[in-house]
Parts: sequence; C-alpha cells; structure tokens
Amino acid sequence: MVTAMDTAKTTASFARAAALAGLLWMVASTAWSAVLTVKPGESIAAAISAAAPGDTVRVLRGDYPERLLIDKPLVLQGVDRPTIRGQFSGDVIRVRASDVTIQGFIVRDSGIEQVEQNAGIYFEPGSDRPKVEDCEVVFNLFGIWLEGLKDARVSRNVITGRRDLQSTARGNGLQVYNVDGAQIIGNNISFARDGIYVDVSRNAHFRGNRIHHLRYGTHYMNTNRSTWEDNESYMNRGGLALMEVRELTVRNNRAWGNSDHGIMLRTIQDSIVEDNVVAGNARGFFIYDAEYNTVRRNLVIRNRIGAHVSAGSGNNKVDGNDFVDNREQVKYVASRDVEWGKSEGNYWSNYSGWDQNGDSRGDVPYEANDVVDRLNWQYPLLKLVLSSPSIQTLRFVARQFPLLRAPSIVDRQPRMRPLYQDWRKWSDKQPHTGD
Repeated sequence: MVTAMDTAKTTASFARAAALAGLLWMVASTAWSAVLTVKPGESIAAAISAAAPGDTVRVLRGDYPERLLIDKPLVLQGVDRPTIRGQFSGDVIRVRASDVTIQGFIVRDSGIEQVEQNAGIYFEPGSDRPKVEDCEVVFNLFGIWLEGLKDARVSRNVITGRRDLQSTARGNGLQVYNVDGAQIIGNNISFARDGIYVDVSRNAHFRGNRIHHLRYGTHYMNTNRSTWEDNESYMNRGGLALMEVRELTVRNNRAWGNSDHGIMLRTIQDSIVEDNVVAGNARGFFIYDAEYNTVRRNLVIRNRIGAHVSAGSGNNKVDGNDFVDNREQVKYVASRDVEWGKSEGNYWSNYSGWDQNGDSRGDVPYEANDVVDRLNWQYPLLKLVLSSPSIQTLRFVARQFPLLRAPSIVDRQPRMRPLYQDWRKWSDKQPHTGD
C-alpha cells in the first residue's frame, strides 16, 4: 500500500532528479558552446555561418568591410573595438533570431534609403531578448532599429547620425516600435533626426541617456506604463516630447538649451512628472491636453516661457515647483482660472506679495497672467511699450476691476522661497540656435 509519505518521498526524488538534470544540461550547454575567432582579413559572415546556436563569434581589432546577417542565437563580441563597415548599402548588421548579443564594435556606413529603413543594427520582428552593448554606431541612416520584439537591452552605446544630411533626411538614433520591456540605459545619442523614437510599445525604461543636437531628443507616442529617469536632453529643438500616453514616470531628467520646449506633455494622463530641471529653453514645459497628472518639485528656470499651458489642461496637481527668472512665467490660454499649488504652493520669483504671519507662504494669491499679457500674445509689437506708464496703469486697473481680469493660473498661497538651493548653477543656460 502506498502511503502519503511514500508519495511525498517519490515527488521529492523526482524534483531532485529534475533539478540535477537541469544543472547537467546547463553545464553541457556551456561546454558545447564554441568560441570562433575572426582575425583581420577573415570573414565575420563566414564565422557566423559556421557557428552553432549559442556560440560566440569573437572578432579581433581590425577593419571588416562586410554586411552581416545573424539568423541564430549567438554572441558577436568585438575585441579592442573592431570596425564593421556596411559600404553605404542596406543594413550593416541585420538580426532575425532571438537571444543575439552584439558587444564592443564600431558599426558604420549603412545605406541611406528611408523606405528600406537602412540601419547600423536592425532587429527584425521576433528577435526577442536582443542586447547591444558598448558599441559605437556611427554614420548610419538609422542607428539601432528594434521592432516587434520583447525585452531588448541597449546600453552604453554611442549613436551618431549622418551630420552631412539635413535633419529631415536623417533617420532616428534609436527606433523602438512595438517593443515590450525595452531597457535603454546609458547611451549617448546625437546628430540624428530624433534621438529616441518610441511608438506603440509598453513597459519601457529609459535611464541615464544623453541626447543632444537633434530635432527631438525623444519623440515618444502611444507607449504606456514606462519610466524616464536621469536622462539629459540638451541643445535640441525639443527635449522630451511625450505624447498620447498614460502612466508614465518622468523623474530626475534635465532638459536645457532646447530651442523650443524642454519637456512636452501632450495628451498625457495619469502620469507623474517630478524632480526634473528645465532650464534655458524657449518653453520650459509645454502642457497641452494633459489631465490627471502630478507635476511636482521641478525647477523651471531661465526659460523664455516657464510653462505654456493650453487645450484644457486643467485637472492636474501642480505643486512644489520652483519657477525662477523665466522671462514669462506662464503663458496660459483658456477661458477659466486653473488653480495650482493647492497643497504646498509653488515658488514664483516675480511674486510681489508678502508674508505677514511668517509661515513662508504668501498672503495674497499669485496670478500668472493678466489682460496685458493676453494683449501682448495677440499683438507682439506691444512688447515695445510694456514699460510705459499707460501699460502699467492698464495692469493696475485690470486688477481692481474683475470684469477686466483675464483667466489665469492662480496659486493662492505661493511659497516665499525656492526648494532648489542650487538653482544658480542653471542660470546661464540659453536656447540652442543651431541644427
């Protein structure tokens, strides 16, 4: 008769046997994996063809003028940074297999056919779990293209586009389309069209990237439940463009010297935007059709416009931010007041109120715009006489008579001191004027 104890012992024996078999399989797989070494004058493509799945193709320093197709799981490893040249035709490396790792190469000279999406490294749909690490991907149309795959990791690469082409004729530095679980970490991307272009993807993490001298540092759409943190986007036309998305965390980024916006929040909901520095841009924040977001503890400094708010962006919690020395703190286009700072209050460097009870909160509300500001937006030549007695009188009269008052961002108890104690180090940033 078989007892419960006998059954338990049998089950445990099977579990131990399965674990041992798995360990032996892993050891055997490692033992069976080969390392194929390619020397200058030899063919990387021939080594890839000869390799078995799971092998490593190790390429020594040298110049290799060839285009590669990787159609099996393997590691392509460069030693002392060998160069693979695509000879200005097609993709330099094209991958159509899962579990492919590319490490330590200079990858350059793809074709420039926009319709064919020529790239330095192109991962076809289904090439799951790819890794590109410590490479220089330079002088290609698109840098790295990821499409229709899962769990990509792109880290510590330098990606530079075709500086000889006009911005609109270039490809993007990193293209992420229909990708689940991308990890984009510690890359330096410049002189492409857009630095990181993301569309129809999910659960992505972008951290520690430097993106500069581009059209948009990031062009990000239709990609929910993702994180942007500790990235630096500078000297572009636009810094971070985050559009048509939900459930983002945008934290500890620095967007400075961009000729249009620092951070664009367009048609975005249920997201947290916190602890970012937005300095020396034409517009610090561009907030358009954005609702149910939390925008807190950001430093918005020395922009031409601190925050441009329009298209019904009313149901957001905007609190604990520092607006310092922006030429115009807020440009607000709407038909009714919107209240910011309900909990902590924001700091406004041009606030002219007072704090009689010493609680570090202003005793009179801060209003970002008045009727003169609206006239100024409608008739830009009015700037020539903004300091005239007549304009100052108009401001005073409008504040006394509510019928003349313009809708505004209102902070009922603004903070008297900024949270950022080191804000001065950002005070010399200016909007970029080049390509």
